[in-house]
Amino acid sequence: MEIVLGSDKINECIGLMADSIISQIPKNQAIAIIGIPSRGEILAERLSSELSSRLKTEIPFGQLDITLFRDDLNDPHGKSQPIVGSTEIGFDIDDKIIILADDVLYTGRSTRAAMDALVALGRPRALRLAVLIDRPGRELPIQADFTGKKIDHIPDEKTVQVNFVESDGKDQVIII
Repeated sequence: MEIVLGSDKINECIGLMADSIISQIPKNQAIAIIGIPSRGEILAERLSSELSSRLKTEIPFGQLDITLFRDDLNDPHGKSQPIVGSTEIGFDIDDKIIILADDVLYTGRSTRAAMDALVALGRPRALRLAVLIDRPGRELPIQADFTGKKIDHIPDEKTVQVNFVESDGKDQVIII
């Protein structure tokens, strides 16, 4: 096990991501952040809080269940039925720049599913992707717009695990 980021570095990454979002999104454009469970919704809430504080205006956030949009839903080798979670978006996504938040960008398949799920809910002005960790291994042509930390080399058999205090009792990113 290798610790990639501790609590202070995670907070620093979120601050840098907020700086990048502020510099790249037009000031008069409405934005909202939507997280992909199971850790992206925590990142979304933290980014929303950071942006709201810096911009002195409320930046809404929500969470989006992507279960029914996954491309492995009908996998004949799957051993169990998928468990559908909840989508909690208490605002209109139409004509807003939606920032999708996820803990780790790896193959791109979760992001693709999230894009499909969002388009089923409305028509955002644009979608941007914010990830805490960007690791190699893309299977789809998807890239992050805002990244906390990019890791250039991780063997495929290794896993990047993000822990947040809200769900795991501590903030850290580890490679297992």
